[in-house]
Amino acid sequence: MNTDRLYQHGTLAMLVPGLFAGTQKIEELLQHGNTGIGTLTGLDGELVIIDSKVYQVNAQGAVREVGSEEEVPFANVHYQADKSVGKLQGLDLSGFQKTVLERLQTANLFAAVRVEGRFTQMHTRAVLPQQPPYPTLTETASGQKEFNAENIKGTLIGYYSPDLYAGAVSPGFHLHFLDADHHMGGHILGFELDSGELFLQKFSDFQLHLPTTNDAFLKQKFDTATLVADIRTAENRVKAL
Repeated sequence: MNTDRLYQHGTLAMLVPGLFAGTQKIEELLQHGNTGIGTLTGLDGELVIIDSKVYQVNAQGAVREVGSEEEVPFANVHYQADKSVGKLQGLDLSGFQKTVLERLQTANLFAAVRVEGRFTQMHTRAVLPQQPPYPTLTETASGQKEFNAENIKGTLIGYYSPDLYAGAVSPGFHLHFLDADHHMGGHILGFELDSGELFLQKFSDFQLHLPTTNDAFLKQKFDTATLVADIRTAENRVKAL
Protein backbone atom coordinates (compact mmCIF):
# COMPACT_ATOMS: atom_id res chain seq x y z
CA MET A 1 0.00 0.00 0.00
CA ASN A 2 1.78 3.12 -1.27
CA THR A 3 0.59 6.18 0.64
CA ASP A 4 2.99 8.46 -1.28
CA ARG A 5 1.22 7.95 -4.61
CA LEU A 6 -1.75 9.72 -6.17
CA TYR A 7 -3.42 7.55 -8.82
CA GLN A 8 -5.48 9.00 -11.65
CA HIS A 9 -7.46 7.23 -14.34
CA GLY A 10 -8.00 9.38 -17.42
CA THR A 11 -7.33 13.09 -17.72
CA LEU A 12 -9.40 16.26 -17.46
CA ALA A 13 -8.30 16.99 -21.03
CA MET A 14 -10.17 13.88 -22.18
CA LEU A 15 -13.44 15.26 -20.83
CA VAL A 16 -13.14 18.61 -22.64
CA PRO A 17 -14.11 17.28 -26.13
CA GLY A 18 -16.69 14.90 -24.62
CA LEU A 19 -14.86 11.62 -24.02
CA PHE A 20 -17.28 10.56 -21.29
CA ALA A 21 -17.36 6.79 -21.88
CA GLY A 22 -16.46 4.70 -18.84
CA THR A 23 -13.04 3.12 -19.27
CA GLN A 24 -12.26 1.62 -15.86
CA LYS A 25 -14.42 -0.41 -13.48
CA ILE A 26 -14.85 0.69 -9.88
CA GLU A 27 -13.38 -2.59 -8.63
CA GLU A 28 -10.16 -1.92 -10.56
CA LEU A 29 -10.02 1.70 -9.43
CA LEU A 30 -10.18 0.61 -5.78
CA GLN A 31 -7.08 -1.53 -6.26
CA HIS A 32 -5.14 1.75 -6.28
CA GLY A 33 -6.63 3.61 -3.33
CA ASN A 34 -9.41 3.83 -0.74
CA THR A 35 -10.18 7.55 -0.89
CA GLY A 36 -10.88 9.93 -3.76
CA ILE A 37 -13.25 11.62 -6.22
CA GLY A 38 -14.42 11.18 -9.81
CA THR A 39 -17.44 10.75 -12.07
CA LEU A 40 -19.30 7.89 -13.77
CA THR A 41 -19.91 7.01 -17.43
CA GLY A 42 -21.60 9.87 -19.25
CA LEU A 43 -20.44 12.37 -16.61
CA ASP A 44 -23.22 10.95 -14.46
CA GLY A 45 -22.99 12.73 -11.13
CA GLU A 46 -20.11 13.32 -8.74
CA LEU A 47 -18.23 10.60 -6.86
CA VAL A 48 -16.93 10.72 -3.31
CA ILE A 49 -14.81 7.75 -2.18
CA ILE A 50 -14.38 7.23 1.56
CA ASP A 51 -12.99 4.07 3.21
CA SER A 52 -13.26 2.15 -0.09
CA LYS A 53 -16.98 2.95 -0.38
CA VAL A 54 -17.92 4.86 -3.52
CA TYR A 55 -20.86 7.27 -3.31
CA GLN A 56 -22.52 9.00 -6.24
CA VAL A 57 -24.35 12.31 -5.92
CA ASN A 58 -26.61 12.45 -8.98
CA ALA A 59 -28.27 15.40 -10.71
CA GLN A 60 -31.41 14.94 -8.60
CA GLY A 61 -29.29 15.41 -5.49
CA ALA A 62 -29.73 11.79 -4.37
CA VAL A 63 -26.82 9.85 -2.89
CA ARG A 64 -26.27 6.14 -3.49
CA GLU A 65 -23.47 3.63 -3.12
CA VAL A 66 -21.93 2.69 -6.48
CA GLY A 67 -21.51 -0.93 -7.62
CA SER A 68 -18.16 -2.54 -8.42
CA GLU A 69 -19.01 -3.10 -12.11
CA GLU A 70 -19.85 0.53 -12.86
CA GLU A 71 -17.23 2.50 -14.78
CA VAL A 72 -15.46 5.84 -14.63
CA PRO A 73 -13.98 7.98 -17.42
CA PHE A 74 -12.03 9.95 -14.82
CA ALA A 75 -11.16 9.51 -11.14
CA ASN A 76 -8.47 10.15 -8.54
CA VAL A 77 -7.73 7.84 -5.62
CA HIS A 78 -5.06 7.42 -2.96
CA TYR A 79 -4.50 5.43 0.20
CA GLN A 80 -5.46 7.72 3.04
CA ALA A 81 -2.62 8.57 5.42
CA ASP A 82 -3.33 12.26 5.92
CA LYS A 83 -2.38 14.19 9.01
CA SER A 84 -4.19 16.94 10.87
CA VAL A 85 -2.67 20.37 10.36
CA GLY A 86 -5.04 22.20 12.66
CA LYS A 87 -8.51 23.61 13.14
CA LEU A 88 -10.21 26.05 10.77
CA GLN A 89 -12.96 28.58 11.45
CA GLY A 90 -14.96 31.12 9.48
CA LEU A 91 -13.53 30.58 5.99
CA ASP A 92 -15.13 30.83 2.56
CA LEU A 93 -13.81 28.83 -0.41
CA SER A 94 -11.25 31.45 -1.41
CA GLY A 95 -9.94 31.85 2.13
CA PHE A 96 -9.81 28.10 2.54
CA GLN A 97 -7.72 27.63 -0.60
CA LYS A 98 -5.28 30.31 0.57
CA THR A 99 -5.00 28.65 3.98
CA VAL A 100 -4.36 25.20 2.50
CA LEU A 101 -1.52 26.52 0.32
CA GLU A 102 -0.01 28.22 3.37
CA ARG A 103 -0.14 24.94 5.32
CA LEU A 104 1.28 22.97 2.37
CA GLN A 105 4.17 25.46 2.12
CA THR A 106 4.47 24.73 -1.60
CA ALA A 107 2.39 25.05 -4.77
CA ASN A 108 4.40 22.44 -6.66
CA LEU A 109 3.31 19.13 -5.10
CA PHE A 110 0.12 17.11 -5.46
CA ALA A 111 -1.81 16.87 -2.20
CA ALA A 112 -5.00 15.33 -0.85
CA VAL A 113 -7.21 17.75 1.09
CA ARG A 114 -9.83 16.73 3.65
CA VAL A 115 -11.97 18.64 6.12
CA GLU A 116 -14.26 17.13 8.71
CA GLY A 117 -16.49 19.93 9.87
CA ARG A 118 -19.65 21.96 9.95
CA PHE A 119 -20.53 24.39 7.18
CA THR A 120 -22.94 27.29 7.59
CA GLN A 121 -23.42 27.14 3.80
CA MET A 122 -22.54 24.55 1.17
CA HIS A 123 -23.04 25.07 -2.58
CA THR A 124 -22.49 22.07 -4.86
CA ARG A 125 -23.38 20.80 -8.31
CA ALA A 126 -23.85 17.58 -10.25
CA VAL A 127 -24.34 17.04 -13.98
CA LEU A 128 -27.17 15.15 -15.66
CA PRO A 129 -25.97 11.93 -17.34
CA GLN A 130 -24.99 12.57 -20.96
CA GLN A 131 -25.78 10.23 -23.84
CA PRO A 132 -23.76 9.51 -27.01
CA PRO A 133 -22.95 11.34 -29.15
CA TYR A 134 -21.54 13.19 -26.17
CA PRO A 135 -21.46 17.02 -26.02
CA THR A 136 -18.31 18.90 -25.04
CA LEU A 137 -17.59 19.50 -21.37
CA THR A 138 -18.60 23.17 -21.50
CA GLU A 139 -21.87 22.25 -23.24
CA THR A 140 -22.93 20.11 -20.26
CA ALA A 141 -23.62 23.30 -18.26
CA SER A 142 -27.27 23.18 -19.34
CA GLY A 143 -27.57 19.84 -17.57
CA GLN A 144 -25.94 21.05 -14.40
CA LYS A 145 -28.02 21.02 -11.23
CA GLU A 146 -26.97 23.05 -8.21
CA PHE A 147 -27.67 22.36 -4.55
CA ASN A 148 -27.50 24.52 -1.45
CA ALA A 149 -27.57 23.54 2.20
CA GLU A 150 -27.22 25.40 5.49
CA ASN A 151 -25.72 24.30 8.80
CA ILE A 152 -24.57 20.98 7.42
CA LYS A 153 -21.95 18.61 8.81
CA GLY A 154 -19.83 16.44 6.54
CA THR A 155 -16.62 15.67 4.70
CA LEU A 156 -14.88 17.86 2.15
CA ILE A 157 -12.47 15.78 0.11
CA GLY A 158 -10.38 16.48 -2.96
CA TYR A 159 -7.00 17.45 -4.30
CA TYR A 160 -4.64 20.28 -4.96
CA SER A 161 -2.78 19.90 -8.28
CA PRO A 162 0.07 22.17 -9.42
CA ASP A 163 -0.43 24.42 -12.44
CA LEU A 164 2.64 22.72 -13.90
CA TYR A 165 0.52 19.68 -14.82
CA ALA A 166 -2.55 21.49 -16.18
CA GLY A 167 -4.35 19.50 -18.84
CA ALA A 168 -3.58 16.11 -17.39
CA VAL A 169 -5.19 17.43 -14.20
CA SER A 170 -7.48 20.27 -13.18
CA PRO A 171 -4.96 22.86 -11.95
CA GLY A 172 -5.56 24.14 -8.46
CA PHE A 173 -8.27 22.70 -6.24
CA HIS A 174 -10.81 20.02 -7.20
CA LEU A 175 -13.11 19.45 -4.21
CA HIS A 176 -16.18 17.33 -3.53
CA PHE A 177 -18.48 17.13 -0.50
CA LEU A 178 -20.60 14.47 1.20
CA ASP A 179 -22.69 15.23 4.26
CA ALA A 180 -22.57 13.01 7.34
CA ASP A 181 -26.03 11.56 6.68
CA HIS A 182 -25.33 10.88 2.97
CA HIS A 183 -28.21 13.08 1.89
CA MET A 184 -26.36 15.92 0.13
CA GLY A 185 -23.11 16.48 -1.72
CA GLY A 186 -21.44 17.02 -5.07
CA HIS A 187 -18.71 19.09 -6.73
CA ILE A 188 -18.07 22.13 -4.55
CA LEU A 189 -18.81 25.56 -6.04
CA GLY A 190 -18.62 27.50 -2.79
CA PHE A 191 -19.06 27.29 0.97
CA GLU A 192 -18.85 29.04 4.30
CA LEU A 193 -17.05 26.92 6.89
CA ASP A 194 -18.18 27.33 10.49
CA SER A 195 -15.51 25.11 12.02
CA GLY A 196 -13.60 21.99 11.10
CA GLU A 197 -10.34 20.09 11.13
CA LEU A 198 -8.01 20.18 8.12
CA PHE A 199 -6.09 17.09 7.02
CA LEU A 200 -3.38 17.13 4.33
CA GLN A 201 -1.38 14.44 2.54
CA LYS A 202 1.43 15.32 0.12
CA PHE A 203 2.45 12.93 -2.65
CA SER A 204 5.87 12.26 -4.12
CA ASP A 205 4.46 10.08 -6.93
CA PHE A 206 1.72 10.71 -9.49
CA GLN A 207 0.51 7.72 -11.51
CA LEU A 208 -1.51 8.45 -14.64
CA HIS A 209 -3.43 5.50 -16.09
CA LEU A 210 -4.70 5.92 -19.66
CA PRO A 211 -7.53 4.06 -21.48
CA THR A 212 -5.30 2.34 -24.03
CA THR A 213 -8.14 0.27 -25.53
CA ASN A 214 -10.60 3.15 -25.97
CA ASP A 215 -10.73 3.96 -29.68
CA ALA A 216 -12.27 7.42 -29.22
CA PHE A 217 -9.39 8.48 -26.98
CA LEU A 218 -6.73 7.01 -29.26
CA LYS A 219 -8.07 8.92 -32.29
CA GLN A 220 -9.04 12.22 -30.63
CA LYS A 221 -7.15 15.35 -31.72
CA PHE A 222 -6.99 17.71 -28.75
CA ASP A 223 -7.06 21.50 -29.05
CA THR A 224 -4.22 22.30 -26.67
CA ALA A 225 -4.55 26.05 -27.28
CA THR A 226 -7.83 26.27 -25.32
CA LEU A 227 -7.59 23.12 -23.19
CA VAL A 228 -6.70 24.58 -19.80
CA ALA A 229 -9.14 27.50 -20.13
CA ASP A 230 -11.96 25.05 -20.94
CA ILE A 231 -11.07 22.92 -17.90
CA ARG A 232 -11.08 25.93 -15.57
CA THR A 233 -14.41 27.13 -16.97
CA ALA A 234 -16.05 23.73 -16.54
CA GLU A 235 -14.71 23.13 -13.04
CA ASN A 236 -15.75 26.51 -11.65
CA ARG A 237 -18.94 27.26 -13.53
CA VAL A 238 -21.99 28.52 -11.71
CA LYS A 239 -25.20 28.86 -13.70
CA ALA A 240 -26.85 32.26 -13.81
CA LEU A 241 -30.03 32.28 -11.75
